[in-house]
Amino acid sequence: MIIYLAEYFEQFHSGFNVFQYITLRAVMAVITALVISFIVGPYMIRKLNRYSIGQVIRDDGPETHLKKAGTPTMGGALILVSVSITTLLWGRLDNRYIWVVLITTLLFGVVGWIDDYRKLVLQDPKGLSSRYKYLWQSVIGLAVAIYLYMTATSPAETQLVIPFLKDVYPQMGWLFIPFVYLVIVGSSNAVNLTDGLDGLAVMPTVLVCGALGLFAYLTGHAGFAQYLSIPYLSGVGEITIFCGALVGAGLGFLWFNAYPAMVFMGDVGALALGAALGVIAVVVRQELVLVIMGGVFVMETVSVILQVASYKLTGKRIFRMAPLHHHFELKGWPEPRVIVRFWIITVILVMIGLSTLKLR
Repeated sequence: MIIYLAEYFEQFHSGFNVFQYITLRAVMAVITALVISFIVGPYMIRKLNRYSIGQVIRDDGPETHLKKAGTPTMGGALILVSVSITTLLWGRLDNRYIWVVLITTLLFGVVGWIDDYRKLVLQDPKGLSSRYKYLWQSVIGLAVAIYLYMTATSPAETQLVIPFLKDVYPQMGWLFIPFVYLVIVGSSNAVNLTDGLDGLAVMPTVLVCGALGLFAYLTGHAGFAQYLSIPYLSGVGEITIFCGALVGAGLGFLWFNAYPAMVFMGDVGALALGAALGVIAVVVRQELVLVIMGGVFVMETVSVILQVASYKLTGKRIFRMAPLHHHFELKGWPEPRVIVRFWIITVILVMIGLSTLKLR
């Protein structure tokens, strides 16, 4: 929205042309989302407390978590509000990629909100059943995949970019649809599984999203894309604004979610953030790099799969408890140690992911 005002005022002063630069608007998006989070956050926490929308703690979980019972939940709505307002303020609203990413994020947030509302407000311990939750995730994921496939205007939009390999871009054809579906839905659920400790999910999300924002900027810049031997996609650079908004909103939420947390994200935030990472990776054609940079999310998901498979096949558990962060807690690691070490792992993985830009 602001960019259109700037374009109007350019006729009076050429200095307004500075708002054409994606880099400036991305920085402003980070700051704007951060400020909105700081302003809205305390009000939202008070409201959640007032209506007694607090976390329910499992009896079979780590005993240290029992003291968290009643902590305000559904705080992920704060992230969605900050991201939405900021993106609409600083993004180009005639860019289809902006709308695809924003709408996908919000729709997954709606699915998470319904689940949280049923569990925390209606006191239904099952919330939105796994069957219906997965159904709606699948409907949204497939709709996004089909839309991106049908509206692709160049072969590069449906090619698979393989990290560390130069000029190897196999064309996926119709397989693009199930592939994108798996990336978006899988990423959404992976972040949701990781969201079990204070700040554990949001900081890796911020780090990975920031890196994807760099990929978006370079992919949408013809000169940089040619120099780095990555596909050039016109208009994708605008996704950098959304990534900036998500980074700012995530850091703003972390201010309140850091150990000991004043508010929890809930499914409304976790499902939405995971879907956002997935769809951004799809749009910038870096799905495999997302797997590298989001290694913490992958580890958490794999730990659950292995635990369930092992118990059903052999009656034995591999880990003391899944997801993986609970395993380390039960081994005696203090919660802050688990959180910070998982953050450090993410920093390392993000650096490896960024190295794929040159190591080809």
